[in-house]
Amino acid sequence: MCGRLNVADSPGVKSLCDQLEISLWPDEGMLKNRFTRATDRVSIVLREQGKLTMRNAVWWLLLEPDHQGPVMRFVPSKYTSFNTRYDKLNTPRSAGYHAFRQQRCIIPASGFGESQKIGVSMHYHDLIASHETPLAMGGLYREWHGRDSHGNTFVETSCSVVTLAPHPKLLPIHQKASPLMLSLHDNSMQRWLDCEANPADSLADLLQPAIRHHFRVVPINKPSLYEPIGDQFNIAPD
Repeated sequence: MCGRLNVADSPGVKSLCDQLEISLWPDEGMLKNRFTRATDRVSIVLREQGKLTMRNAVWWLLLEPDHQGPVMRFVPSKYTSFNTRYDKLNTPRSAGYHAFRQQRCIIPASGFGESQKIGVSMHYHDLIASHETPLAMGGLYREWHGRDSHGNTFVETSCSVVTLAPHPKLLPIHQKASPLMLSLHDNSMQRWLDCEANPADSLADLLQPAIRHHFRVVPINKPSLYEPIGDQFNIAPD
């Protein structure tokens, strides 16, 4: 999966958030952007003290402190970590090992983008989830504790999307991996969010590629321009 999310102000995203009954929202509100890229900020949902909470997080799991400016801050690490591969989740020294066990989250989204190189040309597609099947990307989050120049403590949150093996239905679009896609309708989302009731070793079935949503696939010329080209088509759930 490439580093591009569509988090539009759509009926599907609204419906998902309503059904989740989120108890606490970020002060700045939920972030919405048709073209959210890796290292941008994105809204995530996590379970905290038994309740679902939304936070805004940096879409890059590994951060590092930056003391160059007047105020200390955290910036994306040089190690690529906007996605976390499923086959690294049980590797003790990997970036997502502890988060997979204690800090799982979801990213409500309208859809996501994929790219694939064929010959010397890049091909781009946007996958838009149907409003009737709201999409949540399965992810991980981490917390980074710092102190600014005035001695005040603060917490920055980061996140990543968990990627799985390629899904056969997505091979014409992207052959390297597929994102973890979760749904309220089959309890996969609830299991992923509840780390206490669902330990990591009980989630092996969720780490198998699965499409749980209806998607409209739109070939586009460039993600930044979003000009449809060619014929659109549909992908049905498994």
